[in-house]
Amino acid sequence: MADLNAFMHNQEKKTVDASRKLRIGIIGTGWIAGAHIESYKRQPDVEVVAGADLIPGKAAAFFKDHGVENVKTDYASHKEMLDDESLHLDAVSVCTYNRQHVIPSIYALKKGVNVLLEKPMCVTLDEAIELCRAEKESGKVLSIGFQPRFDANMKMIKRIVESGELGQVYYIQTGGGRRRGIPTPFGTSFIEDKTAGLGALADIGCYSLDMVLNAVGYPKPLTVSGYKSAFFGTDPNYCNYVKTGHPEYAGKFGVDDFAAAFIRLEGGIILDFRIAWAMNINTPGDTIILGTKAGLRIPSTDCWNGSIGGPMTIYRELGGEQIEVPVPVLKQDKDLFDMKIRSFLDASKYGLPAPVPTSQILYNQAILSAIAESSNLGREVEVKIPEI
Repeated sequence: MADLNAFMHNQEKKTVDASRKLRIGIIGTGWIAGAHIESYKRQPDVEVVAGADLIPGKAAAFFKDHGVENVKTDYASHKEMLDDESLHLDAVSVCTYNRQHVIPSIYALKKGVNVLLEKPMCVTLDEAIELCRAEKESGKVLSIGFQPRFDANMKMIKRIVESGELGQVYYIQTGGGRRRGIPTPFGTSFIEDKTAGLGALADIGCYSLDMVLNAVGYPKPLTVSGYKSAFFGTDPNYCNYVKTGHPEYAGKFGVDDFAAAFIRLEGGIILDFRIAWAMNINTPGDTIILGTKAGLRIPSTDCWNGSIGGPMTIYRELGGEQIEVPVPVLKQDKDLFDMKIRSFLDASKYGLPAPVPTSQILYNQAILSAIAESSNLGREVEVKIPEI
């Protein structure tokens, strides 16, 4: 209780109690780990003490590049690092490939260490269930890395829905993507099945799903009719392969670069979804939320950036006339990644609930997994989620 009271007091002052340092480790030191370490450096109550990567020497070079000293990195695996009781770890960031998210996260939880797991949560629904069960058994914090949740405009979307302004929500259209944007600047880890498992569907699709599902209270998915394709990624003549001199990437491409789905949710809500890393159009459309009293249009972005593409609009009736109410873009003063890191640290430090709970992201992952399954089977599938 003393810690919680201290937390509330510090929140009111908007300061952080730096007298109690949290000891942090990083598992996986690739590209996204850079954002984690830079954010941790900005937190006054954090000491990054360890890092592990399967590639020998990579972790040591990573911390040197980011100017962080006295970090233990002589570990052959995440297990060795987590078994090192001299570290006294409070928490870890898991920044591995998608297909390697589950094993180190579960091991950390079993060792009594809080976990910030980068998105997507994992690749399959079965893996997500394993994670949730391990979290429940451990009693530790497991939060998923969805920093757009903290954007002021995302919060406004949720407030609009929760206010009842739209009435009963019955249909949602969402998605997004890039005209040409298969992520290969850092090699092939995003596009090979052995490392990524899913492509655009999980990389940016998880974000667009979270935007609307969080707004409507994360109803349980019931059925999914999904489709995915890879026409661009498997083509050696894809323009970005040509520009970067890597036509051989086409032979390694083993995930989706486009996906779409028709999803039935509890509460009678229909979700029409599409996402792309590459497509022959500038956008697959704005996000729209239709309700019995009003509708909300959320402008798309050229590339998912954690916010919205411009002012939103509410469409409704007033005094017998149809009107349109603009919702201005809200300024985001704080860095979203820092807010994600800070919320996880506070949850770990004061025993608070995970800021992005697995109970919600389990449904997000169930949809992603069902889209892939439905596409592979060529038919609609029922989503079955067992008790955790």
